Amino acid sequence: MSQDSEDRRSDFAKWAEEMSYEEEKEYKKQKKREEKEQKKLLKAQKKAAKKADGEAETGDAESTDTAETEVKNETAQNSLADVSVESKPEDSGDKSAESADTSEKTETAEASEKAETAEARDTQVEEEEEEDYNPDYVKPKRRKKKGGKEEVNIVKELLGLIIYIGIVIILCYCIITFVGQRTTVHGNSMNNTLQNGDQLWIDKLSYHFSDPKRFDIIVFPYKDSDVYYIKRIIGLPGETVQITPGGTILINDEVLNESYGKEVINDCGTANEPITLGEDEYFVLGDNRNDSRDSRWPDVGNIHKSKIIGKAVLRLSPFSKFGKIK
Repeated sequence: MSQDSEDRRSDFAKWAEEMSYEEEKEYKKQKKREEKEQKKLLKAQKKAAKKADGEAETGDAESTDTAETEVKNETAQNSLADVSVESKPEDSGDKSAESADTSEKTETAEASEKAETAEARDTQVEEEEEEDYNPDYVKPKRRKKKGGKEEVNIVKELLGLIIYIGIVIILCYCIITFVGQRTTVHGNSMNNTLQNGDQLWIDKLSYHFSDPKRFDIIVFPYKDSDVYYIKRIIGLPGETVQITPGGTILINDEVLNESYGKEVINDCGTANEPITLGEDEYFVLGDNRNDSRDSRWPDVGNIHKSKIIGKAVLRLSPFSKFGKIK
């Protein structure tokens, strides 16, 4: 009888164990379904919240994560409580069932924890993918930055070009006004030294630091007009100049030794009588003495230093005669 009762108890324990295992499986399945439904609802709520208010994405994500963790913890606690309640009346009959139940509990707890970590990773990956593939999140900002940089670069280039042109204009003005100037010879009054059409470089700077010298070739305006004459200096300030009827030039009653004249002077003009030069006044003649309008004529007269534009120092063209002017 005792053996039959023990066999019956063992059969009953096996049956109870099988029933508890099947019920536990069904309970787990039901809980998983509920969790999935809850996740779906939470995702729908997230999407609705994102559409309604894009700025509150981070706050909604944190609240949904905490809600999920609370739900999962509750489900895990409920599952453990149900398993313990169902196993109590049956555990009094068999110690082996208790050990099996405890091992199953630990397995279920470990499985639930693994499932939670996997789900958390999946949700994090999904959120990162949504952020990466959201065109309204990154692309417009980058385009705006690129456009702004391009506009700034164009403005900088234009300002740099304007400044460069301004510097060039200022330098050209300073060179033409104070340093030098290019000019062209018109006429034959300086033959044979200079020819009609010669291109010359006029030095405007030297006479700001030194006085003109005898035999310098200078440029000056005719009667303060836009017409400029080019002649050679013969008499200096304070000297007395006179041209004899034979064409000889006298400086302070002494013959001037020079070889620039093309030919003997035929017309002495106002210099047939002695002309005394005042302070900063110069007497000029053209090298082609019989075809030159110079200081011998009252409309030109003596040239004051303030009227001198500069000194002809270099012949630029023709290239066959390029060089310093003597």
